[in-house]
Amino acid sequence: MANVSVIQRHAHLAGAVKLEIVNGREGKIAKAVLTAISNTRRGSGEAREEESTAIQWTLWGKQAENAAEYLGKGSHVNIVGRLRNNNYEKDGETVYGMAFTAEEIDYLDSRAESEARRIRGDDSAPQAGNGSGEPPAAAATSRKPRSARQPAHADA
Repeated sequence: MANVSVIQRHAHLAGAVKLEIVNGREGKIAKAVLTAISNTRRGSGEAREEESTAIQWTLWGKQAENAAEYLGKGSHVNIVGRLRNNNYEKDGETVYGMAFTAEEIDYLDSRAESEARRIRGDDSAPQAGNGSGEPPAAAATSRKPRSARQPAHADA
């Protein structure tokens, strides 16, 4: 079965990352599912149209655990992965489907933006800011001093 490489650039998450522990080939493994939406612009001037594409991605292992911990609704990401057939038989009929598995995921939000989203706790409000990519002022002032923060690479 051939796999097709898929790249989804500058997408935002449509909702929270759903994490579960499942039985894998070598024991229990983390599985996360997220939906990322990206926009494509076509045309120019008054005829310019925007088309949204939503892809449901599956992540595995440590990558799944990290996504569930650090990403939430509205988080900005770049995802590279593969598409494969997910066909199966049901009641003698073939059901055709596709499955997207993430191989790489880049977190595009700054630490301040992620912490501001986590502090709000609802993960549903759009990102505040001044439109220049700068984090909101409240988030910048609410950060803990560097010595009080846990490094991102620390194991929990």
